[in-house]
Order: sequence, then C-alpha cells, then structure tokens
Amino acid sequence: MFVRQILWLLAVLPVLAVAGAHSNAPPPAEPLTPVPGAISEQAQTYYRSWRPRPAGKPIDWRDPQQAAFMRKMLGRMFERSLAATGLEYRLERADTDRVEAYWVRVPDRVVHSGRSLIYLHGGGYVLGSAQTNLVTPIRVSRAAGMPVLSVEYRLAPEHPFPAGVEDALAAYTWLLDKGNEPQSIGVFGDSAGGGLTIALALKIREAGLPQPGALVVLSPSVDATASGDTQATLQEFDIVLGPPDPDRSLMYAGTTPLTHPMISPVYADLTGLPPLLIQVGTRERLLSDSARLARNARRDGVDVTLDVWDGMWHVWQDHPTIPEATQATAEIGAFFADRLRPRMLERAVRRE
Repeated sequence: MFVRQILWLLAVLPVLAVAGAHSNAPPPAEPLTPVPGAISEQAQTYYRSWRPRPAGKPIDWRDPQQAAFMRKMLGRMFERSLAATGLEYRLERADTDRVEAYWVRVPDRVVHSGRSLIYLHGGGYVLGSAQTNLVTPIRVSRAAGMPVLSVEYRLAPEHPFPAGVEDALAAYTWLLDKGNEPQSIGVFGDSAGGGLTIALALKIREAGLPQPGALVVLSPSVDATASGDTQATLQEFDIVLGPPDPDRSLMYAGTTPLTHPMISPVYADLTGLPPLLIQVGTRERLLSDSARLARNARRDGVDVTLDVWDGMWHVWQDHPTIPEATQATAEIGAFFADRLRPRMLERAVRRE
C-alpha cells in the first residue's frame, strides 16, 4: 500500500536535515549508487544513507485521500528540514485576491529596494506548497537581498494545465500593477517549478507583456515526454527521482499534448526570454533536459548560463546541511543582484 512509499520518503527525501535520521532502519551496507569523491563530506554521507525504494502500490494521485495525505506528509518533512537550517525568516500573506501567495522575507538582509523575486516551488505539479517549500526561497532571499513572493499555484490532478501557468502569470501581473518595473522582477523555480518558470516567460510573451529581468531554474523539469538521453542513462544513479512517471505527466497535461511548449519547454521557441541561469547536477536524470534547454536558449538568442554541479542530485539546493546548497543559492542571489536593474532607480540616477 502507498503508506510504504511515504515511510520511505520520510527516511530519504533530500529535504531532511540529517540523512537517515528519521528512520529506524539501518543504512545499507553498501551505497545504492557509487558515491562521488569530489563532493563535500556531508553530501557523501547523504549518498551513503539512502535506502532502497519499497515494493508496493504506487501513489494514486487521482484518489483525493491519498493525494491530501501525501501533501500533508511532504509539508511536514519540509517544515522539519527548515527547522534544521536555523534560518530566520518571516512569512506574510500577500495582499492580492488574484492568486494565493506569500512574501518570504529575511530580517536585516533585504537591501536591494525596488527589486522582488517570484518563486515557483517543485513537486511534479502534484505536490508542494508556498507555505512549506521554504528553504530555497529563504536562502535566495538572503543571498540576493530581495523579498521573495512564493506562489501557491493550483496543483494537478484537480487543476491540470494551464492552471499553474495562469496562477504564475497572475502573481507577475499583480507585481506589475503595484508599480514594480519588469526589469526589477526575477523569477526562479525548482524541478516542476523550474519548468513553470520557463512556461511563465512564454505566457508573458504570448500576452504581449514585458519580460522580467532574469530567470533561474534549478534542476528544471522541462520535458514531460522524458525523451532526453539521461532519462535512461542516469536513471540508476538518480537517488531522488526514480524512473519517469508518464501517468503523472498526463495528469498535469490533461487534454493538452505533452509536447506543448508550456508543458515541455524544450519544444519551445525561446526567443525574447530574459537572461537565464540553469543549475543542474550530474547525478540526476534531468541533466539532458537542462542541456537541451540551454542549447535551445542559446540558439534563440537568449543570454543563458548552464551551471552543471559535479556529483549533485535533483534539487540539492534545498538540502539543509550540505555546503553545496548554500554555495548554489549564493550564486543564484549574485545572478539576480547583477541582472535586476529597476528602471526607476536608473532614472533617479540620471536626474541627479
């Protein structure tokens, strides 16, 4: 039954503070996958702690009870992970009736007035929450010196495509209508949220609106067809994702083809998108997706940086204790600080 999968997640998901600390089962005698030697000691310990996936019936996301229970359990895991970091933050409900969203603020660290970030969480479009997926946005807010608007976009299967894209667009237009300059807004997301970040930029272009100042995607899910070569070649080395789940992709897509550019941005024309930073690890099956996204962005004239981290797993940036997570989010903060330039501040400088 699906409870076995949840117990396994409690033991091994990378959001947890100390690998294996929440399971009574001993770690395997031998690592499930070869441990990279070039990564930190903490990351190596994490690799060694992973346990085999349990046999049993997978989660039925179309069952409201199972979906609700899984989301609740994942939320608790993220809360435990956040507590382990010791990070200070404030979470405030945003004053908008267009979409549910929350401001993530770090005390005494927001220094770039006039600049804001939008965060789109991961979770395969069926999991996650703006109120619990907080480690990465807090770290990025701290590193960039900017507040982060975390969007509670609607999830599948209850709300298939394009609901999530529409919610992300609602958050962006709300910031614009409040007087924020487009070039003062950055957007970032991890995993499914990374795919949604690219889809938002495509939707902004379709709507004829000005693009944000910069985009960052972390281990982005940008090909629902799972056609990239590393989907197969790195599957046995990917300790987080496991094999592709075609059913979940179909639940998100609904009646829309999986190759739709806003569902699978590797099939999109990316012309006109803002500067883009892609972070991905060499131990995740989505590696080729990131490489294809970068190649296509470069083909279409986008200023793109592909940053490949040796030995890192899917969305390592939200792990609470490894130094690679802090280093990666510091790089994201520096990217936004360098690329976001509010025009209203530039005008003020010219007047002086």
